[in-house]
Amino acid sequence: MTNSDTDAEHRNNLVAEMRKEEQARQNGYRERALKLFPHVCGRCTREFEGKKLRELTVHHRDHNHDYNPPDGSNWELLCLYCHDHEHTRGVQEQRSSSGPADRQDGPSLAHSPFAALGKQLKPPK
Repeated sequence: MTNSDTDAEHRNNLVAEMRKEEQARQNGYRERALKLFPHVCGRCTREFEGKKLRELTVHHRDHNHDYNPPDGSNWELLCLYCHDHEHTRGVQEQRSSSGPADRQDGPSLAHSPFAALGKQLKPPK
């Protein structure tokens, strides 16, 4: 096995592990949010039950998916459509700026669970 094969295998294993951890984290806070809050979209007030419950998502108010307080204070339940609108709203506002002087400096609305992936992909020494 060559070094590049070993590196590729290491990367693939690392990415698979990170995806598994992210999915477990999401399942954990989603289940808690569904127990804490009524099954109603916080924006359009549509109610969800049965199979339609899968269309109800957890939105992180501060856009940090790693901040999940047990009281749910960083969450709100939104339907797929309202959740998508919430995340594209800020992007559209940034795009419609009239020029570089009006650019918004600060954190992006998008959370990247793989933000530190580059550091972890370096092969062990």
